Parts: sequence; C-alpha cells; structure tokens
Amino acid sequence: MRVSVDLDECLGYANCVVDAPQVFDIVEDGMQVHLLQENPPEELRTSVEAAALDCPAKAITVVD
Repeated sequence: MRVSVDLDECLGYANCVVDAPQVFDIVEDGMQVHLLQENPPEELRTSVEAAALDCPAKAITVVD
C-alpha cells in the first residue's frame, strides 16, 4: 500500500492524525499534515483508509 497527501489540498483538519497517528502527524504550524510512512504496513490499512475517507479536503490517496 502506498499513501500520498496532496499538500496543495490539505487544510490541516487533522482527522487523519486521529484515525492513523502512526502514519500522519501535523506539522508545527498546524496547517498541514506530515506523512510519517509512505508505505505503511498492511495491518494499518483499515486506519489509513479511514483517514482518507475522513479527510474533508480529500487530500489523501491510498493505492495498492
């Protein structure tokens, strides 16, 4: 699985951090997400997919 974040679209809502804190974090200014793992392990798939669905800006993409 590969995760990407469109930083031009990200508005820093941090829903992804709540869903998958092992994969996403918020940068210091609180305005954008920081991707901690571009290729997270399969056991995090459910939380990563939830993060993508919960993103109000639809800035997260998950591909196999």
